[in-house]
Amino acid sequence: MKFTFGYWRVRERYEPHYAVEYWDHEIKKNELTVYAATNHIGDRGDTLNQPMLTLKFSSPIPNVIKVSMVHFAGRPNRSPHFQKAEEKGDYVSIREEKDRLIFTSGETEAVIDKRANSWHVSYLSEGRLLTDSGYRNEACMYDREEKADYLVEQLLLDVGEYIYGLGERYTPFIKNGQEVQIWNEDGGTASEQTYKNVPFYVSNKGYGIFVDNPGDVQFEVGSEKVERVQFSMKTECLDYYVINGGTPKKTVQLYNRLLGMPALPPAWTFGLWLTTSFTTSYDEDTVTGFIQGMKDRDIPLHVFHFDCFWMKGYEWVNFTWDPDTFPDPEGMLRRYKEKGLHICCWINSYVGQKSSLFQEGMEKGYFVKNTDGTVWQCDRWQAGMALVDFTNPAACKWYQDKLEVLLDMGVDAFKTDFGERIPVTGIQYYDHSDPVRMHNYYTYLYNKVVFELLERKRGKNEACLFARSATAGCQQFPVHWGGDCTATYQSMAEDLRGGLSLSLGGFGFWSHDMGGFEQTATADVYKRWCQFGLLSSHSRLHGSTSYRVPWLFDDEACEVLGTFVKLKCSLMPYLYGMAVKAHEEGIPMMRPMIMEFPDDPTCVMLDRQYMLGDSLLVAPIFSESGRVTYYVPKGKWTNYLTGEVKEGERWYTETFDYFHLPLLVRENTILPVGKEEERPDYDYHTDTVLKVYEPKEGVPAEITIPDMNGQKKIHIQMSYENGKLRLTSDGGKNLSVVCETDKNILAELVMTES
Repeated sequence: MKFTFGYWRVRERYEPHYAVEYWDHEIKKNELTVYAATNHIGDRGDTLNQPMLTLKFSSPIPNVIKVSMVHFAGRPNRSPHFQKAEEKGDYVSIREEKDRLIFTSGETEAVIDKRANSWHVSYLSEGRLLTDSGYRNEACMYDREEKADYLVEQLLLDVGEYIYGLGERYTPFIKNGQEVQIWNEDGGTASEQTYKNVPFYVSNKGYGIFVDNPGDVQFEVGSEKVERVQFSMKTECLDYYVINGGTPKKTVQLYNRLLGMPALPPAWTFGLWLTTSFTTSYDEDTVTGFIQGMKDRDIPLHVFHFDCFWMKGYEWVNFTWDPDTFPDPEGMLRRYKEKGLHICCWINSYVGQKSSLFQEGMEKGYFVKNTDGTVWQCDRWQAGMALVDFTNPAACKWYQDKLEVLLDMGVDAFKTDFGERIPVTGIQYYDHSDPVRMHNYYTYLYNKVVFELLERKRGKNEACLFARSATAGCQQFPVHWGGDCTATYQSMAEDLRGGLSLSLGGFGFWSHDMGGFEQTATADVYKRWCQFGLLSSHSRLHGSTSYRVPWLFDDEACEVLGTFVKLKCSLMPYLYGMAVKAHEEGIPMMRPMIMEFPDDPTCVMLDRQYMLGDSLLVAPIFSESGRVTYYVPKGKWTNYLTGEVKEGERWYTETFDYFHLPLLVRENTILPVGKEEERPDYDYHTDTVLKVYEPKEGVPAEITIPDMNGQKKIHIQMSYENGKLRLTSDGGKNLSVVCETDKNILAELVMTES
């Protein structure tokens, strides 16, 4: 939201009250409260007839400073509120000097200037300036038309500073110059709207800002004052957190410590998912034909997903199989389970008026209501649909009870679609939550209810969603996918931008519709998207009006798909180790280059390639010619598929067939490769080959290989001295070492007791 017209003039509808100077402060335990006058106080009379801004500085965890800016304290923010962690410890100090106050958390400081007419707050990391707020930056803006206050903060956008994140955004990866509204919408992947809005951004300077408001936060990233990142909202209390990890990666880790670590998806979810597609015609014979067709063509398949029309039209959701299409659902699911498949079913949180659940939900008060007490309904999506009120504990249990029947039948996972079309006008929730703040937050409650049911029924190591909408904290309920893309290279690239942007919001696992959702891809696009999809954390073939089985594209598509499914399965000892790292440490599996190489100036702009875990660089191909230009950071990198070694800190332009692409292994890497190419869930500790790439003299390396439950781990350590390679393992069976760099290097593996 823009409040000014150019730099000097304020738009006529707004009456600004800027923080001008320090007035007073209080210290209580580990909190510092500072009172900022909105005009210069020359005498007592100047304290009258003017607003005052109150700023409270506190710290929930080390190196995270919470700032609460308040105008009217008697109007606290209504629920909902993001759930955040607090850690005990002696990591906060507050001291007063003649001209300044210093609030310290860990190695991070907020320094408040006490001099007259000199309002200024600086945020520092061991003396290095991160960002600041000063002259005409913090303000209460009175809107004369709405007769409401907006609180505004403007933080420094430094020379050479770039801003990333703010959710799964399909606009340019670097957010500088953009106006971003944190407001979930079902807008596809080709606009400024997105399904997953997260009010958290990361700077290439190594810090991040999280705005603690689930409602309509609006950012101007160098798009109003070009030297400032502004965020504003209609409120009397604005809370934000300065999160200082020192690097983008560590800042994302700190953010996940604050908002919640991603759960660990089960190993089977990393295999290939195939769906019915959306509006296609299908029954058990169709589905069985797809499954058999994959087997006949030697393409491993691990999860089958039933999209919306497993239920009868007009009756979504009733959680009942359409008897005309699936007369024997229990028997069908049993037959598919016997083939080794896991099953996923589509759901949403809307209940159409024709659904058998509508009358029951209405009578028991389980739906969101109008302010007059009637049920809120609309015809957009499902005729007469109502919205389940997840602020009502009884409604949550009711919804879970309906889903539990499906789990008992053999369903393993749910695709929690939608969750963005949430009304805000003239409605009321069971717990009287603020409808505007609930608009984005609704998806958190929706996915939490379903995920907790799966954890309870299947166990914590077996819960998995396939979710479209999200907000801050939803990273705890994986997996999320990129929404409704189009079957083109342009849409494939925008999907990747969105996923990399989302990873900077702490989301450890992410997928997309391989082959594109809308329209039907050419065979060329389909094959390239299969490469990209199988080198993502999760891999699902899905479409809208046409099927996505490969033989409908061409024979080679079957070979390409099968090749990359098998490649991914063989890499599972490495990939699942990275998944465990995402779960335990908060580092996403798919990482933008800026996250892994923050000191490389070339990496600040890269959005068409990414790191898959610590050691693999992937550059998908977005052209019919097979031509791709990609950047290789410092060091020696080996193409896993061709064996060719690339020298770093330079660009390459190459052409690849459909069975190859830039998949580069970082130097000094131990890459564990498994024995199994047919499934993702197997014993990673037996018969695994430890492939070593470009070992560096005198530089140790290590890798951790979990079991397929993420529990028991073996640790491999490597040293390379005087031309001899030595690896030490504290577990595993029949492990072997292959040095991919120089076959003459003498390698040995030493087993020790764990």
